[in-house]
Amino acid sequence: MYKMLNTEEKVKPEADRSEPGGMEGARRATGVPPGPAAPRIDAPDPEVPEAKSRRKFTAAYKLRILKEVDLCSEPGQLGIILRQEGLYYSNLTTWKRQREDGILQGISPKKRGRKKKAINPLSQRVAQLEKENRRLQQKLKRAEIIIDAQKKISEILGIDQDLDESRENI
Repeated sequence: MYKMLNTEEKVKPEADRSEPGGMEGARRATGVPPGPAAPRIDAPDPEVPEAKSRRKFTAAYKLRILKEVDLCSEPGQLGIILRQEGLYYSNLTTWKRQREDGILQGISPKKRGRKKKAINPLSQRVAQLEKENRRLQQKLKRAEIIIDAQKKISEILGIDQDLDESRENI
């Protein structure tokens, strides 16, 4: 089967080795000589297709479709519009409700995130009054400390603290 090559024999190049009906490499189990390739049946692609992204419709598009739907007068026109646009009737009912609520009137999308606080016109006045209140409380604390110190000094020196009685004696 296999022939030993002498060093004197030349090896045929790869292109010359494949002769019709000749064996190249391993033998086939069926014994069928290699010939023109049989047509291959492609198996289905095992890859799972990527999920389609959800469609997003602008307010202008929704209003345009609703206007077309409102103009439908004959039976079947509504179905034609829905098939052309690839929509469901539930889309129309949702969009009609949104139009009635006034949601579709603003074409710009809603901004996400925290909402800005409304500026209270009295907030500046409140801040000013709170600042004044803190200043007056500090002033009151100082006055109470001074009064306490005067009481202690008068006790040490033995001075009478009743101002009403001292005025009557004068």
